[in-house]
Amino acid sequence: MAPIAKTVPTTRTHHGDVVVDEYEWLREKSDPEVVAYLEAENAYTEAQTAHLKPLREKIFDEIKSRTQETDLSVPTRRGQWWYYGRTLEGKSYGMQCRCPVASPDDWTPPSLDAGVDVPGEEVVLDANILAEGHEFFSIGAFSLSEDGHLLAYSVDTEGDERYTLRIKDLRTGDLFPDEIAQTAPGATWSADQQYLFYQTVDESWRPDKVWRHRIGTPTTEDVVIFHEPDESYWVSFGETRSEKYLMIWVGSKVTTEGWYLDAHDPTGEFTVILPRRDGVEYSAEHAVVGGQDRFLILHNDVVDGVKAENFVLADAPVEDPSAMTILIEHRDDVRLEDVDAFGRHLVLSYRRDAVPRMALWHLDDDGFGERHELEFDEELFSVGLGSNPEWDAPLLRFGYTSFITPSRVYDYDLATGERILRKSQPVLGDFDPARYTQSREWATAEDGTEVPLSVIKRVDVEGPAPTLLYGYGSYEASMDPGFSVSRLSLLDRGIVFVIAHVRGGGEMGRLWYEDGKMLNKKNTFTDFVACARHLVDTGVTTADRMVADGGSAGGLLMGAVANLAPELFAGILANVPFVDPLTSILDPSLPLTVIEWDEWGNPLENRDVYDYMKSYSPYENVEEKAYPAILAITSINDTRVLYVEPAKWIAALRVKNTGSEPILLKTEMSAGHGGVSGRYEKWKEIAFEYAWVVERTGAIAPAEVGAAG
Repeated sequence: MAPIAKTVPTTRTHHGDVVVDEYEWLREKSDPEVVAYLEAENAYTEAQTAHLKPLREKIFDEIKSRTQETDLSVPTRRGQWWYYGRTLEGKSYGMQCRCPVASPDDWTPPSLDAGVDVPGEEVVLDANILAEGHEFFSIGAFSLSEDGHLLAYSVDTEGDERYTLRIKDLRTGDLFPDEIAQTAPGATWSADQQYLFYQTVDESWRPDKVWRHRIGTPTTEDVVIFHEPDESYWVSFGETRSEKYLMIWVGSKVTTEGWYLDAHDPTGEFTVILPRRDGVEYSAEHAVVGGQDRFLILHNDVVDGVKAENFVLADAPVEDPSAMTILIEHRDDVRLEDVDAFGRHLVLSYRRDAVPRMALWHLDDDGFGERHELEFDEELFSVGLGSNPEWDAPLLRFGYTSFITPSRVYDYDLATGERILRKSQPVLGDFDPARYTQSREWATAEDGTEVPLSVIKRVDVEGPAPTLLYGYGSYEASMDPGFSVSRLSLLDRGIVFVIAHVRGGGEMGRLWYEDGKMLNKKNTFTDFVACARHLVDTGVTTADRMVADGGSAGGLLMGAVANLAPELFAGILANVPFVDPLTSILDPSLPLTVIEWDEWGNPLENRDVYDYMKSYSPYENVEEKAYPAILAITSINDTRVLYVEPAKWIAALRVKNTGSEPILLKTEMSAGHGGVSGRYEKWKEIAFEYAWVVERTGAIAPAEVGAAG
């Protein structure tokens, strides 16, 4: 029998609008009755999906059998050591290791083979040991001192993204007595290695302070070197790639401010790069051009009377960053995203035609030299910088992948232009990329906008076929091409995997994002519906064989789509879904709420924003009608999207759904926003979700399931 949550009317009044929320009582997770309700939902979900256990086990075994469990990453040189990661069969977490560099001119990473001892290998950090006795485990900071003697690392064993910071002496393996609790995930060394900089968060989980800790002193003597009181801004800390400057960054979703300090003067005063101006975002990278220290500044300020929405790149002296010269002008069809500086070249990262791209820009004695884009054969791909800690390395590490090409690690020889393949992600078994295909299609939205879709399937699959349609569409996040071992379990069962690159994401540039946020947010939802209809109209699938999938802000998309077009889907999978946005955004005391006003609007102050959000909030728009099968998955310790949102949503759906399809809630009782930890537990979670998807799309074989629950 499905659990029915009790109703406890709670009244909320804003702008004269009175709302009665019957399930707000579920917010108190320390209440035994709330815990009992969540556990009852878990038991019901398990009972309803028990018949899928054989299929879950089979998918788990498929993922495991395709994964090279004992493996090593490509070593990266930093100082006098090669650093790399190890995974071992049967171990849930990775190990960070290193081995010595043979000589100063040794830039060819050692060839490492699984099961073969590495001469001089040292285990820097073994997460399996640190995770012992904990149901959840995550590493936050992992920061090496410049000489390679010290490691600052932090761990979270609750899933609430608050970390404990420790310092390890890599020469002896001993831990320093220094222990700093309740930190944000990051740490940065001063150049002299006498100080460690870290951050803490406020009660809303917003990183707001930067601290300086002198090694070997009590934490009570730590100094706050920066505090941002404005709740709409968060703070980050780091250093330039050159390691010459320490950097403080303050940012909202629409405004940025940076501060810098010579890394050799850790107790000095930071200097602002460009004072914050509302609506102006920028980043600054230190480069040495023609022998002079420069800042390369990406910004979206007004240039020649026109707002540079997709950003421009400018060059400025460190002494006067406001004296900028434009190097790359604004383009409507190219979104500049990043610039990385090295001793003799720059790397530009940008996107064009909804595909991430990368270009190399040579620096010569006179300044900026030739620039060229790296080209690849596939229509859809992702390329990006790998780990490149050395300023003057003769090789550039980058990564490449596509939906059907396993991840590859290359070194680019800067002198010859040769691409050296260092590693291709191993996929065990009979995997053959030629059996799969990827393509780009376009759906027409309600307002005539063409929305890109990425379609991945087995080459022999013809429509109408079972289909999983995934979407996100918020925060300018781009759902770029990438290979997935686990996804093969869907593709090999004839399921077509489709990504709808809806507005609100960043695939098509800044305006694509702007057209899917604030008072344009509904475009995200209607774009997704248009993509679903396109797949039906073009014969890719049918409504009774299509499942929608999204998580976090993509879970908001799932909730909105469930209300808008339930008839288009056989099922909706929502991970940690943001389905009660208005309640959350109206409460400044909740984690990260104030920061979110730049994304959604401020319904506290603006009646139009309030009305608009209320009109699309999934929880507040649940109606008495037939919904497709719904599976919502959440985590009780999630600090980004509180578990109460999907709990309330499912409770409302349960009583208003006039259809017969099951409405399910699964709550991880010891995890955070990212779900369970450890690779085997994650594979089990993926198998749980995929088995449900396989059944809902009709791609299931009778031999793969047990008796129906």
